[in-house]
Amino acid sequence: MKTIKISTVQFEHKSRDKIYNLSVIDQMSRKASQEGADIVAFHECCISGYTVAQSLSESEMLDLAEPVPNGESIRKLIEIADKNSIAILAGLFEKDLNGKLYNTYLCVTRNGVVASYRKMHPFISKYISSGNQYVTFELNGWSCGILICYDNNIIENVRATNLLGADIIFMPHVTMCTPSTRPGAGFVDPNLWEKRHEDPTSLRIEFDGLKGRQWLLKWLPSRAYDNAAYVIFSNPIGMDYNQLKNGCSMILDPFGDIIAECRNLGDDLATATITPKKLTDAGGYRYKKARRPDLYRTVLGQDHKPKQHISWLNSENA
Repeated sequence: MKTIKISTVQFEHKSRDKIYNLSVIDQMSRKASQEGADIVAFHECCISGYTVAQSLSESEMLDLAEPVPNGESIRKLIEIADKNSIAILAGLFEKDLNGKLYNTYLCVTRNGVVASYRKMHPFISKYISSGNQYVTFELNGWSCGILICYDNNIIENVRATNLLGADIIFMPHVTMCTPSTRPGAGFVDPNLWEKRHEDPTSLRIEFDGLKGRQWLLKWLPSRAYDNAAYVIFSNPIGMDYNQLKNGCSMILDPFGDIIAECRNLGDDLATATITPKKLTDAGGYRYKKARRPDLYRTVLGQDHKPKQHISWLNSENA
């Protein structure tokens, strides 16, 4: 493996406005390429919008979704990758030949679709089906994987993706600034976003506190550290339908350290150098070598009925 550069992006997408969202993806991909990045990653459903799905009917969702790999937006994404000489990872809602819907994240280059992953733990709409397969793929000589948002909260998913070979895990999200049973959690007032230029301090306090970045840093670094993997976290900033999101797109190395992060209160990009040596220098590399699967293989594989509760959604969707 050779040293490469990866960029992660935060931007304020517009719900159901694919033309606008793709124009921002084009702009930020160009900027990443100019900074020397080989790869650029965007957030979950950045092409279509995300939270708007909770308000859409099945027919509206089918209208918004596209087939993979031949959807119009995907063809445009490949054109953008070609024009800017960069690999791009981005997300949208997918519909298959049977009319089933998925939350999907893709990697494309100028040569076409390299990988496609369906979210395993979707919840934003009752019409979205669950993916059932881990995905690993080679990109610029590196073994990569994808896990979307809530998938990363189930730690087995991250370890499984890593054990399947992924040294870089792309983690696109639409997260933070939502209520939960966790102390300090909650929505952030959209008025603070509207007043961000005249009063950035009040907004930053909310974005960086327990509603946002402080919560993220409770768990995200451990995913990188425990697995000795690079983590590419992407998250929108600004209004996502009726919710305000705080960005903080960042790249973490196998030591669990943040090596690049978006900190502007607006569309932003951060780029980091990815080096092979850290993969084996990190403690997680030794821990994986010391594992005793014979002790817990049957424990981790026990059957149970999965159940997830998302407190800010109504009971019908959750």
